[in-house]
Amino acid sequence: SLLELAPLEAVLFDVDGTLCDTDPLHYYAFREMLQEIGYNGGVPVDDEWFVEHIAGKHNEGVASFLFSDDRDRGVKFLEDKEVMFRRLVKEKLEPIKGLYKVTKWVEDRGLKRAAVTNAPRRNVELMISMLGLSDFFHAVILGSELRRAKPFPDPYLKALELLNASKDHTFVFEDSFSGIKAGVAAGLATIGLTTRSPAELLREAKPVFLIKDYEDPKLWSVLDEL
Repeated sequence: SLLELAPLEAVLFDVDGTLCDTDPLHYYAFREMLQEIGYNGGVPVDDEWFVEHIAGKHNEGVASFLFSDDRDRGVKFLEDKEVMFRRLVKEKLEPIKGLYKVTKWVEDRGLKRAAVTNAPRRNVELMISMLGLSDFFHAVILGSELRRAKPFPDPYLKALELLNASKDHTFVFEDSFSGIKAGVAAGLATIGLTTRSPAELLREAKPVFLIKDYEDPKLWSVLDEL
């Protein structure tokens, strides 16, 4: 129960799919660019493939998965894909429903907060800026700048270290299987958002509970008690 975390010290947020619904933009970029190079015999990849192999994962791992025999090609492909993604973000970025309600709740209580993500730095800075949250976060932790990214616990453990917060008084918002797995592995109570990933998949990573978005009554019944 989240009530066991009282007194609460910190709240940690993933970025893609947790602050903003960006998976459709990532999926569109991958689908178009992979079809261009004839991946999968030129047949467009579908949403299920994207959720299973791409969503929430670190770019280095994605590059190895897509181009196992040519790492340099994989790295270049991902760099080009992120350029396309950032162009889409500038046109279509939308916050998760209720995001500003929950960030106000966190701010009003003077809680420590950090963004913890596997996304590249330029993507993260753009998304956080466009959401108007540049001054909200006390720290931004990137899996790509650590020895191990999510699903390993390292990014969340680094966040606790930088915030000087206890895992026993901190919880996490995450939207992917690998992200929830990382939070749980770090010993943190982790709430899963069913932004795009199937609920049954997220439950396998052992979140404390799942919510649809930040207006979900289930979330506020707990936060009000906290």
